[in-house]
Amino acid sequence: MAELRSLSTPILLHLAQALQVPLKGAAAVIELLDGGSTVPFIARYRKEVTGNLDEVQIQGVQEKLDYFRELENRKETVLQSISEQGKLTLELKAKIDAALEKTEVEDLYLPYKPKRRTKASIARDKGLEPLAKFLWEQQPGTASLEEYAATFLSAEVGAVAEALEGARYIVAEWISENADFRKEVRAMMAAEGIVTSRLIEGAQDPEGKYKMYAEYSEPAAKIPSHRMLAIRRGAKEDVLSFEIQLPPERPLALLRSRVVRTDGEWVPHLEQAIEDSYDRLLNPSIQTEVRLELKDRSDEEAIKVFRENLENLLLAPPAGMLGVLAIDPGIRTGCKIAVVDDTGKFVDHAVIYPFQPKNDEAGAKRTLGELISRYNVRAIAIGNGTASRESAALVADFLREHKLDGVFSVSVNESGASIYSASEIARQEFPDLDLTVRGAISIARRLQDPLAELVKIDPKSIGVGQYQHDVDQRRLKQGLETTVVSCVNRVGVDLNTASWALLRYVAGINERTALKVIEYRNEHGRFRSRMELRAVSGFGPKTFEQAAGFLRIRGGENPLDMTAVHPESYSVVEKIAASFGVTVPELIAKPELMEKVKLESFKTESVGIYTLGDIREELRKPGRDPREKFVAPQWRDDVREIADLQPGMTLEGVVTNVTRFGAFVDVGVHQDGLIHISELSSRYIKEASEVVKAGQIVKVQVLSADAKAKRIALSMKALEAPAGPKRQPEPKPQPKAQAKAPSLDDKLSALSSKFRVR
Repeated sequence: MAELRSLSTPILLHLAQALQVPLKGAAAVIELLDGGSTVPFIARYRKEVTGNLDEVQIQGVQEKLDYFRELENRKETVLQSISEQGKLTLELKAKIDAALEKTEVEDLYLPYKPKRRTKASIARDKGLEPLAKFLWEQQPGTASLEEYAATFLSAEVGAVAEALEGARYIVAEWISENADFRKEVRAMMAAEGIVTSRLIEGAQDPEGKYKMYAEYSEPAAKIPSHRMLAIRRGAKEDVLSFEIQLPPERPLALLRSRVVRTDGEWVPHLEQAIEDSYDRLLNPSIQTEVRLELKDRSDEEAIKVFRENLENLLLAPPAGMLGVLAIDPGIRTGCKIAVVDDTGKFVDHAVIYPFQPKNDEAGAKRTLGELISRYNVRAIAIGNGTASRESAALVADFLREHKLDGVFSVSVNESGASIYSASEIARQEFPDLDLTVRGAISIARRLQDPLAELVKIDPKSIGVGQYQHDVDQRRLKQGLETTVVSCVNRVGVDLNTASWALLRYVAGINERTALKVIEYRNEHGRFRSRMELRAVSGFGPKTFEQAAGFLRIRGGENPLDMTAVHPESYSVVEKIAASFGVTVPELIAKPELMEKVKLESFKTESVGIYTLGDIREELRKPGRDPREKFVAPQWRDDVREIADLQPGMTLEGVVTNVTRFGAFVDVGVHQDGLIHISELSSRYIKEASEVVKAGQIVKVQVLSADAKAKRIALSMKALEAPAGPKRQPEPKPQPKAQAKAPSLDDKLSALSSKFRVR
């Protein structure tokens, strides 16, 4: 609780209000986090303590907590620095203590920050600060301003005009360092400023990437993330220059109203100081701050888009654990093939050369037949890179020729497969295999279980980001890792089949512990019980508490081990079973019994109605996978290249990336098409994610296709059904009695005989 008390009550209140969560719930989350609990664990198993806050709210509390603790640390540093200068007053300390934003603290610290020699500091050295105070205080004296200024003449100040100029420099600095003035000017620039970009004279932009921004302007308050990041990238590449334009009349009028309080001979001098302060000091520094604020806002939006896309990709429907033959397409170098069995274990590989220059289509089909029949392959995964459509056509012909309607083929997004194949994880898994074979294995496993395979790859290499190289890399890494952790724990992990790369994302488990789990499993065989985890070196009580509920054991000693019910609640399930006069296995086998349970009867101090509700939901469908059912997209046979696309053509495709301005869709022509946000729906939508998500199968209509520019414009709006009464389905004709069709196993057996598989 020491860390919890370190946050002041105003900050705690501000945190709760900013996130719109109850103060009690926020305080409970902070206490749990400080006690070593993870976000997934708190969200799933501590609902009574937090008041049923969800994972997004808890994550928000954690992020705000980190921010405010950094803020508190900065306050301590600032207060110490000002105190050492002997300038810390009670009023200033109170202002710093009450600050809720880092910019507030920095504004208050600015006058006391060690700085290089300035025009104002030179004027102070000449003894002109009292004259500056005279101007600032605007109180008439016994002598005129010029007469008073003449009293400051010295060997260093030779004229009254020079004395007044020095005094104005000091006043200008005071204006620029006033925290209230800075806050108001900053807010004005953020609200009314115009982001303006220009092409730098003589700059080269051969691909026309920044053509749109060569003469561009948009309000700073409204500019979307992708345009701000594009302009910043152009500036970084020395193609564009940009600034935030704000007519000076507005901030100057604001400053005059704050600085000039009474009429007098000082007014012209104060007005000169105000203009000098704004032009020379305030505007440049506030420009920089607002540009950074826009960058920060753009980063946040871009990272949010990246996280949403990554989440949808990681939670893509798995085809399931079945034998898969994967093809990593290639032309001159051949198509690399890898086969994995229904446990994901690699069993064989080969290379076929059906295309130029060898054109060995017969040999390629023979190899396919041998591998499919030998390993009982049920699915063929084809990487979506070069020659993917040609490979898909070859496979389709082969399956038709041999009437293998029980084997399906599907295109698999291979983004990042080459990164995986050269990674340390891949070298550990397959030290004796070539990189190309490792890539094909990854493609096969992605079809079986996208989540389990994609966690082995740096999320930034999966290809679902927007300006990912332009955003804050630390925040991006942290955000993406948080998303992976969330997805892994939402689905759950099979303790007896998971790789260490997957286990490391389970709540409470780090890389070292994950490796220890694998080491124990290799030495002792399958885990029979969650309780056995306590025998793993380094798997202490806290780790067990955090991780156990997210780890699944199928066919173990306790049937509850295959569910999301935490071991700490097993006794409650046993009491529920006893109330019906059945055993726990019988209760699980009869989910209808859970419909009759009166949850209130089983409440305890630690197990409340929220947890009991989760237990009931889990026992209705024990060990269920929350991901959707797998469906393979259907490519058109007559569309393989961009040149094959015609306006008005209807296609099925897979959403590969969702951005703020639209969605990219793979329609099987080696170049993703763009559905602009205006073409996603006939109703108004603010963001593309309201309609589509990464990995979703959609029907689209081609608006235009430019093979030379490699640009495809698509629409979903054009295919929306008009509103009207639903048509009643026609009755299905009854099938006539016919001879039993041969099963897939019969066909594979025949295939085996044909290709003489031993």
